[in-house]
Amino acid sequence: MPDTRITRVGRHAYNTRSRRARPVRTPGGKLVSQLITKTSKGPRCSDCKTSLPGIKHIKATGYKNLKKRERTVSRAYGGSCCASCVKSRIMRAFLLEEQKAVKRLLAERTTKK
Repeated sequence: MPDTRITRVGRHAYNTRSRRARPVRTPGGKLVSQLITKTSKGPRCSDCKTSLPGIKHIKATGYKNLKKRERTVSRAYGGSCCASCVKSRIMRAFLLEEQKAVKRLLAERTTKK
């Protein structure tokens, strides 16, 4: 029967939320523990609060070590808003400008009469 006992790495042996470990067998046949890092929820959309696709889910301090293409998406509001919210913003701005132009046109017609 193989030995299933493992030795936890680090200074203390408590299995807390931030110090979870899993057993890994080395090439020498020894069981050692490997610390599992916590995964973050990742960046969220500033409008609808959904998770942003295409951006890695790592801790905030880890983003400085990533490449720029892994941190953002090449679009307007790339790392802060999802595509549907950006689309609705553009549509809203366009429709507001159209509404202003129609008001201006109606005002010119009434002044001519």
